[in-house]
Order: sequence, then C-alpha cells, then structure tokens
Amino acid sequence: MLLILSLFLSACSSEGSSGGKSSSDEILVGVLLPVTGNNATDGKDMLNAMKMAAEKINNNGGVLGKKLKLEVTDDACDPQTATTAANKLVSMKVTAVVGGYCSGSTLPASGVFNNANIPMIVAAANSSELPAQGYESLFLINGLVPDQAKTGADYFKDKGAKNIVIIHDNSAYAKNLADFAQKSVEENGGKVIGFEAINPEEKDFGSLMTKLKSLNPDGTYFTGYYAAGGLMLKQFKEKGVSGFFMVGDGSYSPDIIEIAGADSADGLLVTATPTANFIPGADEFVKEYKSKYNNLSPGPFSALSYNGMNLLADALKRANSTSSEDLKKALKETKGFQGIGQVIEFNDQNSLNQSNFHVMKVVNGEFTLEK
Repeated sequence: MLLILSLFLSACSSEGSSGGKSSSDEILVGVLLPVTGNNATDGKDMLNAMKMAAEKINNNGGVLGKKLKLEVTDDACDPQTATTAANKLVSMKVTAVVGGYCSGSTLPASGVFNNANIPMIVAAANSSELPAQGYESLFLINGLVPDQAKTGADYFKDKGAKNIVIIHDNSAYAKNLADFAQKSVEENGGKVIGFEAINPEEKDFGSLMTKLKSLNPDGTYFTGYYAAGGLMLKQFKEKGVSGFFMVGDGSYSPDIIEIAGADSADGLLVTATPTANFIPGADEFVKEYKSKYNNLSPGPFSALSYNGMNLLADALKRANSTSSEDLKKALKETKGFQGIGQVIEFNDQNSLNQSNFHVMKVVNGEFTLEK
C-alpha cells in the first residue's frame, strides 16, 4: 500500500511539473510601477486597480484553483531602477508581470522579462519603441504613441491651429510622442514652428515662455510628464502665450491641475485614454473603487490596469497552465476580451488593433471629455 501511494504521489508531482503548474496554492504575479517619485500618483492608482481586480478574482475562486499573489516592485520611472526591479521579479519566479507606466523604464524592464521568458502585460506605457523590439512576451493594452500624436494633431487641425510648438523632456516616451506629433501636424498641413527640449527637473520656464510668446503659436503640445507640465502650464498662462496648451497622457493626472492651479489649468487639453468616469458601463467599477479607496476617484490608467489583471486571469484559465509558452500563446490568441472601455485583441506586434485615445479638457478644475 505504501509503495502504491508513493508511486501515485510521484506521478502527480511529475504531471504538475511537466504542465508548468506551481506546486503552491498561489500564482505569483509581478507588478512593476512607479510608487515613489514624480509619477507615484498614477503608479499608486494603477496599483489600486490591480489589487481590486486580484481581490475580486481571488474571491471568486482564483485561477486554476489558486490565488493570485501580487509582488509589487517600484521602478520610479527610472531605467536603472526598473532594471533592478525587473531582475528582482525574475528571481522571485513570477508567472507574469502587469504594469509599465513610463516607457523609459518599461523598455529595459521588458528586455529583462523577455530574456527570462516571462510574459508582460503593459497597461500604460505606449512608446512605439516597445512593440518595435519584437518581443513575443510583451503585450500592450494601451494605444500607441502614433495614434495619440494623430489625435492631438487632428484636434489642432479641426480648430484651425496651424502653427504649432512641440516641447518634450528627452524621455523615451516624450521624445517618441514629440517626433510623431511633428509628423502628424505636418501631414495635416500644419507647421511646427518650434521643437524644444527641457530638463524635467526644471522649475523655471521663463525664458522658454518668452521664446514661445515671440513665436505666437496657435497651439503648444507638451509631451512629457505632469510635474514639469503643471509648472509649464502655469508659466505659459502667466506669460500670456497665445493659443491652446495641450499635453500627452503622461500629464493626464489631477496633479497637473493642482500644480498649475485651477485658473491656469482651465482650458488645458489632454490626449489620453479617458478615465473610468467617462466610460459607458463603468459606473460599478467607479463606485467600487471609491468605496475601497476612501472616495478617491479612479485615475487615468486605473481601468487599463484593472483590465490588464483580468486579462491575465482570463489567459491563465484558457491556457490551463502557468507555463510561459502556454500563457504567451493564450494571450496572443485573445479575441474579443471585454474590458472596461475596450475590447482587447492583439495585432502582429502584440499591440491593440484599435486606438483608444480621445481629447480631454479641464473645465472648472475638472477633466471633461472634449472629443
């Protein structure tokens, strides 16, 4: 009897190993986000949404009979920090990773995960350089930079804004968006009369605003992040520079309104994926988020982050395995996955088939859906 039992247990153990399934009662999921630094507000918001999704998944029985356990690492939107954080998650033997806010930190981290054959679902970062790497392990569920640039350029064209200034901060995402914005503006028949780079740590943009005022632009597009964007917007208004002021989704945060001040922020335009508040059918998500997080409204990338965690759970179930190859195949074959505000399917580059960008506008200190 003991021999038979021993052989039975051995067979079960061997089957679990060959199927790529963990012997524990948990599936480790890595989370890579900026939870410190200038972009911590959006990072923490994304983490809140992921925790909310994982908790609901676990309360409904988990995945493959196991609970999802999130292992959170801070990339601080810094490439070197992100590389260290990614290696830490690899050493912890996570099954997959969900996250990626700044493209500049997601780029090197994605290389670490690809080398380790660990699938990564990117919820926010959207530089065109990410899919260009050709990693089979990388899946992007936010629209890409070229689509965002076109959204901004088309808005300028519709409003008759022909002479445009573009400003970036030399980060991977911001420079990428600036380059595509220039291309889109020119394709629309407009003219880029200024293409400027700033140091994101700068506080005084007085000389830049003086230069902009002399150029008399119809529109200015800042493609960097909200810490610099808020200060720039405030000084843009104080200097009396002409035209629209638009920012990319790296500046889509309530913090930009707080930094600039409600009066200066009034009329600010943002190219972004709308927050859950503006997504039809997201009322329950917004209600649950506020209830769970002290009446805090879900931020710009909360719905995408929530979708990312749920997509991972769905793919694990379809794969019926935690092995990397099975999971990558299941993610690649995703068809018609209904998330909050989007239907997820992947093209040949493992990015979305359809853009999800809109133009938001600040009115009376609040974001509204402009177009």
